[in-house]
Amino acid sequence: MSRVINADSPGKRRNAARRTIAEILRHLIHKRELDDETKDMAAALVLNLQEIADTVETTTAAWEKRDYYLKADRFRLEWEWVDPTACHLQSLILEGRWEELPQALVKLAPHFADIRIAKMTRAPSAWRGSYELLLKK
Repeated sequence: MSRVINADSPGKRRNAARRTIAEILRHLIHKRELDDETKDMAAALVLNLQEIADTVETTTAAWEKRDYYLKADRFRLEWEWVDPTACHLQSLILEGRWEELPQALVKLAPHFADIRIAKMTRAPSAWRGSYELLLKK
């Protein structure tokens, strides 16, 4: 019997979500008006931040099973900003306070400054429909 390898690890999902957020932030910098694509991008930010929060919990739960409590606590502290940021952005979107979005994005950008984007790899389909999805949640 062979070993089962999980190719969709929490770390890979977290890194993919971080890359998507970084690319969306880069696209949003060039946006000058509020349109449907901007709304989809903002909603995609929320959904990806929620994905990161989920992966943090998955990772720390696995470490705590192995009694790595200190490592899990440090990791949670490193990512403690994700959930409040996602909630704040979600409330801005759901309440229609779009004028506050640029300030929220400025606060979000430093968390993704370490991601270097030489080439955009995410197609607009990565965020298309995210606004409707967020409204349904």
